[in-house]
Amino acid sequence: MLLEVLQGTEAGGFILIQDSVNYSGRHLLKSCINTALKREEVVHVLGFEVSEEELNDGLDRTSAQRLHFHNAYSDPLGWTGNSPFTVHQFTLEDISTLLKQTSQAKAVTLVIDSLSWILRHHDPAAVCQRLQALKKGGVVKAVVGLLHSDLHQRGTVGSIRHLATSVITVAPGTRGLGAVAKTTRRTKSGKLMQDEEIFSINEDLTVTIQSKLSHPGHTPMNTDESEADPTANLTFNLRLSDTQREAKEKLPLPFVFSKEKKSALLHPGPGSGRILYEPDANDDYDQEDPDDDLDV
Repeated sequence: MLLEVLQGTEAGGFILIQDSVNYSGRHLLKSCINTALKREEVVHVLGFEVSEEELNDGLDRTSAQRLHFHNAYSDPLGWTGNSPFTVHQFTLEDISTLLKQTSQAKAVTLVIDSLSWILRHHDPAAVCQRLQALKKGGVVKAVVGLLHSDLHQRGTVGSIRHLATSVITVAPGTRGLGAVAKTTRRTKSGKLMQDEEIFSINEDLTVTIQSKLSHPGHTPMNTDESEADPTANLTFNLRLSDTQREAKEKLPLPFVFSKEKKSALLHPGPGSGRILYEPDANDDYDQEDPDDDLDV
């Protein structure tokens, strides 16, 4: 499934490469760029984390005229005042202006390296809205983004994952055998397909699948592989058996009156207690000024 995602990017797609400090996903990102260039697409890269020289290392040089690097690496915050691109320019209007500077005769793929830089300086909700607009607005054919998941809260990562049509989570392999890619792809019908493979990246940035760790299959829409069941390994049981639930329902709650007690209080019978008060001569009670004794 990994090769299908890399080679068959559909219109309106959003590929998210999710990595961590244990394994970098940048080589896989560069493989996506190389594959798009070989499909004769125009590729725009918003580069925040590596220089243009480092990014171009290993890419297909025959397609260099279709690769446009927007340098946000040298001055990402625009402190010098002459930065070609800054993190604050991650808006639909500014990105559209960048893309219009080149010929639109070919399909355009937008690569974001990385989304983590943008999420540090923009509200996550605003980032999601702009990514959604890029997907649906016809500005680009596809969006490819790199996300360092261990730098963000789980809710932020989950929101970005929910927008993606394909998510590739990379991790180091065992015993030095390549790397592990967990690929989740959303079909047009809304179902999720998942696969887990061991892969390696060659010098020409092509991807080789060494083996499969699982068979592709459907998963429910609410599946999130990053969330574990917090009740899985507890030393006590949080769930009630049928017998325990029945006993709980029969237990009378405090301060809840039964029908008999309510009836006795609302409709007192003969012999019920009453309080009778008769004022005596020492009670100086003035009908016109009942608070006279307070001397106010």
